[in-house]
Amino acid sequence: FKNSLMIAPIATLVSVSLGTLAAIGLSQSHVPAKRAIMAILISPMIVPLIISATGMFFFYAGLGNFLEGQLGLDKSLVGYIKVVLAHAVLGIPFVIITVTATLVGFDSSLTRAAANMGANPVTTFFRVQMPLILPGVIAGGLFAFITSFDEVVVIMFVGSAGQKTLPWQMFTGLREQISPTILAVATILVCISIALLMTLELLRRQSERLR
Repeated sequence: FKNSLMIAPIATLVSVSLGTLAAIGLSQSHVPAKRAIMAILISPMIVPLIISATGMFFFYAGLGNFLEGQLGLDKSLVGYIKVVLAHAVLGIPFVIITVTATLVGFDSSLTRAAANMGANPVTTFFRVQMPLILPGVIAGGLFAFITSFDEVVVIMFVGSAGQKTLPWQMFTGLREQISPTILAVATILVCISIALLMTLELLRRQSERLR
């Protein structure tokens, strides 16, 4: 459980940062091959998870050898880095889709007005654009968090015993024996899922009011 609470928030932060930037970039009309780029970025949602996990295993094995051998990082730290990056890859598509949907109703004249008033692009993003798309960003972050917190297949391929998460432990326990502890944890996770769904509904209504 401690590993899950460590890995999921960091992976969510990476997913939200990269996914939001990608969605804003793809919303620009002058970006070439937008459809192809979008297809590549959301492919982790489409490709069967076992195939993605196999590819990640070979890719992050090489990355781990580089980080340990060339940079001299601790093996345990490298294991957490690999798991966080793998979970972030799975969460980025959800952020891109939700932020892109929010940007559909965004009035681009607001950013032009801010630029005419002398605001630089960074100020325009944080003071004008970000407050209006924030519900979509938070919704994408929640989806990314759920994806990371609930993920089993990739963690079994990429992680090690030191990065064992709660879903991994539950899967192992169900395979060996049905323990009351697993049933209790499952009940807690259902309650958390209901709370997150209620939060998403509140964010959807907030987004509609902002539009």
